[in-house]
Amino acid sequence: MNEKVFEAALLPVLLLGIILAGGVTRSEGANQTKCKMQFNLRGWSAFYETASGTGSITCDNKQSARVKIAVKGGGLTAGRSTVKGSGTFSEVSEIKELFGSYAKADAHAGVVKSAGAQVLTKGDVSLVLKATGSGVDLGVGFGKLTIEPVGKQSGK
Repeated sequence: MNEKVFEAALLPVLLLGIILAGGVTRSEGANQTKCKMQFNLRGWSAFYETASGTGSITCDNKQSARVKIAVKGGGLTAGRSTVKGSGTFSEVSEIKELFGSYAKADAHAGVVKSAGAQVLTKGDVSLVLKATGSGVDLGVGFGKLTIEPVGKQSGK
């Protein structure tokens, strides 16, 4: 896929993510923190998509956690991939609000190397993911992404 065409196609997805992440308002106001996640996933799909991996979340209020990530879904997909990426969450009161399952939907195509972006939601919390990967992948997927803490969290 032409890189410039791909980047142009990602722009609307990223703008939607910015709008969703910035548009969430909460009553706590000053007690909000910004959090980011780095992650690695490995997975496959053959009508049913599955991937798992690990990552870490760090927040500007000094909270952090190692996490495990699972992606489950369905749709018309086929392929296998290795993905490395980052995510930005909408502001929350504390890190534990980030754990749980997020709704996801995506369209993807790639051979050898590809890149993508997704916007996911879990109640009032939004997550914008950016990732690059390698493998073979083609289709439309839907389902959920689950983030769970591993071990002890640090910070508050």
